[in-house]
Amino acid sequence: MSISEVFGGIPVDRSTLRALPNKAIGVATVGMTMRFGAFTALDTVSITVRAGTFHALLGENGAGKSTLVKCMMGFYTPTSGQMMVEDREVEIADPRAAHELGLGMVYQHFTLVPSLTAAENLVISRARVSPVIDWTREKSGLLTFMATMPFSVPLDVPVARLAAGEKQKLELLKQLYLGRRFLILDEPTSVLTPSEADELLGMVRGLTQAGELTCLMITHKFREVTRFADEVSVLRRGQHVGGGRVGDLTTNEMAAMMIGEKELAQSADRVSGTGADILSVAGVRAMDRSGLKPIAIDALTVRSGEIVGVAGVSGNGQMELMEILTGQRPTPAGEIRVKDRPFRASRRQCRDNNVRYLPEEPLRNACAPKMSVAENIAFRTFDTIEGSGRERFWLDGSETRRRGAELVAAFKVKTAALDAPIASLSGGNVQRAVLARELSGDVDLLVAANPCFGLDFSAVAEIRARIMAARNAGAAVLLISEDLDEILELSDRILVMSEGCIAFETPIASADIAEIGRHMAGHA
Repeated sequence: MSISEVFGGIPVDRSTLRALPNKAIGVATVGMTMRFGAFTALDTVSITVRAGTFHALLGENGAGKSTLVKCMMGFYTPTSGQMMVEDREVEIADPRAAHELGLGMVYQHFTLVPSLTAAENLVISRARVSPVIDWTREKSGLLTFMATMPFSVPLDVPVARLAAGEKQKLELLKQLYLGRRFLILDEPTSVLTPSEADELLGMVRGLTQAGELTCLMITHKFREVTRFADEVSVLRRGQHVGGGRVGDLTTNEMAAMMIGEKELAQSADRVSGTGADILSVAGVRAMDRSGLKPIAIDALTVRSGEIVGVAGVSGNGQMELMEILTGQRPTPAGEIRVKDRPFRASRRQCRDNNVRYLPEEPLRNACAPKMSVAENIAFRTFDTIEGSGRERFWLDGSETRRRGAELVAAFKVKTAALDAPIASLSGGNVQRAVLARELSGDVDLLVAANPCFGLDFSAVAEIRARIMAARNAGAAVLLISEDLDEILELSDRILVMSEGCIAFETPIASADIAEIGRHMAGHA
């Protein structure tokens, strides 16, 4: 026999395997352990995802979530432990074996071929495709399949022309088309507007309630857990530390399971009152990264003592805006002013005007990875005399180390040594080190882009608290973020970017999530 899957130790044929995906299936891990050398990524993890339920998997970065689902899908072979499918022990040697059992995964980033249509993407996703495709027959079959689905996407449109929400729906449809009845969703809403996210997860929940699907979703958004999930499991440092019915748990209880004995940083109360305009952008024109679409910022202001959040679906000009403000993108028209003076983002101007930046992916965009933690923290001040601001023409290594040690302690940067390369730090600690550099001393303007992307729960709380503290101290903060929850939590005013322009503005006091979502999607 050519297949290796075993139910209860008894080999079964393919017809038995094909019968499983006809309904929602239950899956469990029993004592699953995964070691990489001396490091234990999973330590005897046992979780049960009951058939027909929507199950959330929570945990900080490094908690073992990705390792667990990779073991479940056959990307890793666990060191010990078992997988159970429909109460029968199975061996999943590779992803194809997982697919044969009806297990599938929708990844955080799209796996579609942009130049092909939705129909073509579905057909070529099958394990076996005829060298000569009978498209009349295939399209008839696809239409029959789509008639059984609670949602649809245009089949004859190239994927490149679909909206992000339609692409994510197509990823889900692809798994259902292939017969998967247990789906792992990995941060499925990170590129969606709020309405698209609710629509997608609502569809998944409908399928689970109908008994047609079982879902295990990795997420960091408590709103998604409380609104859509039936049950939750929490991992911490490779161990299963708790969970249960979502209705029986508060978000604080779930957060406590995730972080253990650590204390989360608490943002200070919001201080009311704003001052003068610090940043003013008028009539700025530029081209996007493709060189084909224009970026047009007609008017944007940020005042002292306020956070202006810029929301938008990825790819609508937010990163180009950041590059414009940091002097990295040419602007053939328009003007940028800081404190009512022309601003071109030179190092001298940034120093004189106390302008600081926290770019996306700081290890790549704000650090010299091979240089030490102390040296990276000193980038702003290594050529000035502390306390005077006067320039000097020599390096003071002892001063660099002393100042680095102070800021590492103040910002809780975890590093083996000040001389360690900053690339050796975790993502959260790289971000803390950059914050230490950018928020030390007087700050009049802070421009931050996706400051918490990819960070764990406690690092997110720490960084958001630091940003709020800067705002309360009088800094003007422009926060560019694709995380709408972050925008809503921190902002005093919200701008929405769509198609390279600022399409909408609202004060936080009257912000309406549905309206913001419509503008993000370009449907207003």
